[in-house]
Amino acid sequence: MRPATLDAAQMVALVVRYFAAVDRKDVDATLSCFVADARFSIANHGVSYAGRELEVRGMYERLNERYAQVWHGDFSHTVDLTHQKIASRFRVENITHEGEKLVKNNCNFFELQDGLFKSVDVYMSGENSLR
Repeated sequence: MRPATLDAAQMVALVVRYFAAVDRKDVDATLSCFVADARFSIANHGVSYAGRELEVRGMYERLNERYAQVWHGDFSHTVDLTHQKIASRFRVENITHEGEKLVKNNCNFFELQDGLFKSVDVYMSGENSLR
């Protein structure tokens, strides 16, 4: 069986679907965008998680507990079809349980395998909200 190769529109759609699931706080839908042995790192904070169900799930569960609301938008995507990679620059707004809005500007680098995220490298401004 041949591995799934996505076209540019499909790659962007995967990233949009992923962030929509994160914003809904739907951990299962978020994780459905990842291969089982995915790696997720917050590169500029020196933090890395391995395994969709092992460590990545816990990271999203903690994010959902930490904030009352999260939002990702104002996207700009750059696609590398040959290597099945996509870079996404975007704005993040996290609302604390006390109502404070925390704004960040992030860039994620996604590497795909079989049409899903194999690795994600995050560069975020400010405090690490994915600890």
